[in-house]
Parts: sequence; structure tokens; C-alpha cells
Amino acid sequence: MRRSLVVGTAFLIWILFGSWGFLVHRTVNQLAVYELPKGLRTFFYINMDYVVKHSVRPDLRRNEDSTEDTKHFINLEAFGDSAAWKMPMSWGEAERLYSRDSLLKYGYVPYHIITTKNRLTSAFKNKNKDSILFYAADLAHYIGDAHVPLHTTLNYDGQLTNQKGLHSLWESMIPEIELDQYDLSSRHKVKYLERPEQSIWKAIRKAYILTKEVFLQEKETSKKFTDTSKYRFQIRRGKEVRSYSTEFAKAYSQKVGATINSQLISSANLIADFWYTSWVDAGKPDMGAISKSLTDEQKETMKKECKAFKENKLVTEKLLLSRKEISSTNP
Repeated sequence: MRRSLVVGTAFLIWILFGSWGFLVHRTVNQLAVYELPKGLRTFFYINMDYVVKHSVRPDLRRNEDSTEDTKHFINLEAFGDSAAWKMPMSWGEAERLYSRDSLLKYGYVPYHIITTKNRLTSAFKNKNKDSILFYAADLAHYIGDAHVPLHTTLNYDGQLTNQKGLHSLWESMIPEIELDQYDLSSRHKVKYLERPEQSIWKAIRKAYILTKEVFLQEKETSKKFTDTSKYRFQIRRGKEVRSYSTEFAKAYSQKVGATINSQLISSANLIADFWYTSWVDAGKPDMGAISKSLTDEQKETMKKECKAFKENKLVTEKLLLSRKEISSTNP
């Protein structure tokens, strides 16, 4: 396959299914690394390029794996009234109540997160560096997706309410425009999750509650725009494609306030908690025996980055990997 076609296909996947967009997935993985306790942080910091670069791998996998898509969301309305509060937390019980076919059709991201978490725990137990990194990156991606409101509803792109394109507007376009103004700091203290499934369902419920504002504020913002100013039209592969204009995106962002920024930080916090919990459940293996040690120079650099993270200076000090080329040393 020609390179141009590969790049075009990957870009199309991002536009249609972006799940936080590549930018945010890469950003939250980097932030999560800084939140980890010392030994675990060192391991992930040494392999930072990998966990940032491969944070988007599950999205790209959709192009070749027909089973991948519904691992990224859960259309809660398909499972009945108040499903976010009534659905069981275990896959076995959910399968018994709703059937495997229904879950595979309407999405099962909270259940797949626990499956992936268990795989990461096994990788830690086996002290398999490659598997640890693989499942850590995948786990982070699905946790990020669970924080996106439009990953919790049948009206996932506003297609049922004449708001088509809302998906990429909320999770990709606005962060691309405004990430440099976000507060990318966190004082979150990484914690062990006694019941990880409860934690992910808490995130799902919060995201679902936010859907009301996601749709409402688009309608409110639209009152001040005409179709000509609200949308931009581009020709892609011979077809006219409509998407929201930059002006509309900025106005909509003002309406939703800090919601997107807050969900981004919540993603990073929970990713760190899940990575830490997986490591603890594996018996706290010595990560120094799995990976090389930091040089004195790297220790100083990590210290500098952690300080910049706490002070929200990663962008101003040009330390955010999602805003620059990622090394290919860790393919």
C-alpha cells in the first residue's frame, strides 16, 4: 500500500472515530507518568516515547480488526433506563443479562478496561517489559475513551439531533485549538484501587451526565451563527464534507467552560491509578530489574519535567511530547 494512502486512511480514522484525538491521548499518557511513585515512574519515564507514541494504537487497529471498534465505547441507552447506574460491573453478569451479542454491538468499554488491566497485571508478574508497555498503552487509551461523553451514548455524533460532527468537535478539534491554554497540572496522589471496576464505572457515569451539556451548549452556541459561519466545507475524495468552523469551535468551547480540560486531567489521574494498581496486584515487582536505570542527566531532566508538570509549565517549557516529534527509538 502506498504511503500516501496509509497516511490518508489513518487521518480518516482519526476524523471519524478520534476518541480524544491523537493529541489528547498522547498528552494524558505523559501526564500520567509524572503521577506515578518513584520506582514505577522511572520505568515509564525511560519508556515515555513508547507509551506516548502508542497511546493511539487501538484507534489505528480499527482499520484492520473488525472486533476493535466497540471496545472504545458503551451506548448506555441501548441497555435500558438508567443503565449507567444499573448495569452490573462484571462481564459475566452483564453477558447473562444483556447477551454477548448486545454488548459487542452497543459497546463494552468498561468491561474491556478491566480485561486489559488484568493483562497488564499478568505482564507485570511475568516481568515482561514489552508486554507491560503494550498493555499499559492500550489500557490508557480505553480509560481515556471512557472519559469522553460522546462515547457513552447512542447519539455519539449528534446524528440523532441534527448536530452531526459534534464528536470530533468536542474531543479533537477544540483540544487541538486550545490545548496550549489548558491547565495540564495535577496534584493527584496516585492511589491503589480496591475495586477498579467501580472506579471506571464512576468515570462512565460522570461522562454520561455531561452529555446533556454537550448537546445543549451546541444548540445554544448555534443561535449566534448562520450555517455559513457555523460550518466549513471541504472536498475530500471528490465529496463535499461539512465540519464545524474554527470560530464556532471557540464559541462552543466558551460555553462548555473547563469541562474538556477537566476530563483530560481526570483521564490522566485514573490512568496513573490503574497502572499503579496493576503493578501492586502483581506483587510490586522490582522495575529496576526489568529496565535500565536513569543516568544522572536523565534524573535531572525527569525532575525538571515533574516540576513543570506540577506548575503547569510543560507547554511553555516545550516539554509536551504530543506537541513535537516522538522519537522512533522505541517502535
